[in-house]
Amino acid sequence: MASLSGIYFLFFPDGGYKGGRNPYYGIQIIFEREGWVWIHTWISLGMIAIALIHIFFHWKWLVSTTKRVVRNMVERKTSMNLRGWTNVLVDGVVALGFLFSATSGVYFLLAPDSQGGLTPDPMFLFSRTAWDNLHIWSSVAFTSAAIIHFVIHWGWVTKVTRKMFARKSVPVLAQVTVKVN
Repeated sequence: MASLSGIYFLFFPDGGYKGGRNPYYGIQIIFEREGWVWIHTWISLGMIAIALIHIFFHWKWLVSTTKRVVRNMVERKTSMNLRGWTNVLVDGVVALGFLFSATSGVYFLLAPDSQGGLTPDPMFLFSRTAWDNLHIWSSVAFTSAAIIHFVIHWGWVTKVTRKMFARKSVPVLAQVTVKVN
């Protein structure tokens, strides 16, 4: 949902006096713009919390895989096949894209908005425009890599989903016949 709201913001930007040159100013698709902002903010904060929990539970795998990749790069030998390297590369893009997207998103949440010129741009490390570009393109990279990650692991997803939603068969008691002499 955060990606969908991000796509909404990408194609229907807010800006200019009553839209200025923006022909889509004030357009409403399902929700008003404020609703999309609310959805984007809260779903994204939830994703950050879920990502932290995910990292906590997979910390051992993360450390061992990182050591393995670094060791392979330093020693210039491969203990992983092409599929393993592809998976590591896609996971790396997912991780970095999410990190930069989340960091820039938190910046926008905490930094005052300078639209209308009422408050100056805080320019923490970068200008607001640079933060905006970082947020957009890291989000695009994250979403694209996440889709590729999902496709790569489709077999695992379907297997686990079938297991989770499989009907539990209830054992039927066999009919017992008793012979009476």
